[in-house]
Amino acid sequence: MYKLLIRPLLFWFPPERIHHWVFDLLKVLLAWPGAKTLARAVYGYQSPRLAQQFWGLHFPNPVGLAAGFDKDARLIDELACLGFGFIEIGTLTPRPQPGNPPPRLFRLPQDQALINRLGFNNGGVAAAVARLRRRRSQVLVGGNLGKNKDTPNQQAQLDYEKVFAELYPVVDYFVVNVSSPNTPGLRELQEKEPLTALLKALKAQNLATGQPKPLLLKIAPDLTNPQLDDIVDIVQTVGIDGLIATNTTIARDGLLTPAPALTAIGAGGLSGQPLRHRATEVICYLRQRLGPGPVIVGVGGIYTAADAIEKLQAGANLLQLYTGFVYEGPGVVKRINRGLDRYYQSHA
Repeated sequence: MYKLLIRPLLFWFPPERIHHWVFDLLKVLLAWPGAKTLARAVYGYQSPRLAQQFWGLHFPNPVGLAAGFDKDARLIDELACLGFGFIEIGTLTPRPQPGNPPPRLFRLPQDQALINRLGFNNGGVAAAVARLRRRRSQVLVGGNLGKNKDTPNQQAQLDYEKVFAELYPVVDYFVVNVSSPNTPGLRELQEKEPLTALLKALKAQNLATGQPKPLLLKIAPDLTNPQLDDIVDIVQTVGIDGLIATNTTIARDGLLTPAPALTAIGAGGLSGQPLRHRATEVICYLRQRLGPGPVIVGVGGIYTAADAIEKLQAGANLLQLYTGFVYEGPGVVKRINRGLDRYYQSHA
């Protein structure tokens, strides 16, 4: 029903506008008495085989919502009713910022993909923290950390430390985002020396709390193998808890969308089906070099249970959806979890 009726209607409208409209609609619909219970019954899927334990946290299933969908933690309680095992908010910055000028979000239906150049648009970390303090759901929440666009890279560490400190009381894990292609110069922080310094500082801040929470790094799919080797070395040297692989790509190889349409869209990060193979390659490469220890969260082109299993077989421990959620609809989480349950059962 979603793909036959609802999605075509939604896709008539500009993607960013419809994103906010759907948020408002979910807020209204799920505020009715009993609506959240009904949504959990329709979209949830429970099985003890799906449960995962990492870092002392209990994940009821391995399928999470990636950062970028609910940047400002506006819909945590509502999204928790759709079957996700965890939800990642952000990317958040110390101060509110509007992001890049619109239009900045584009659909590529022929490729089942999105291109975005949103640019860390968010209302600032303080507003998100206030919402998280009011939430009622017990779903695990991760906080994705970023820097303001006008903060020089030489001072980026202060921004990340600020967001970390604000989020610490209200999230379950942290993700350092230096891999978005939509903030000028941000990916320069992925270079070995500045990234090592940033992660060491955040780890020291984390340890100083007395109750450190998992600290992960989100990486780009566009890194070369030598750059991935640097990431492996950093993970092992600094001792962070895991990686999220991968963010969006700046590549445009092999797309079905005509070249003139891509030129008209311009710059931005590509997500969705075209990213599936490369994200899986990166996961496999990292797992072979990291060994079984650090957790890898697989992201990129997950639309079906088969896509999810591919990521797990490559070495991922947990999974995240974004573009697949947009194209497949709210029922995709249940379908993937049902397929994973069968997979786990057959491999028990």
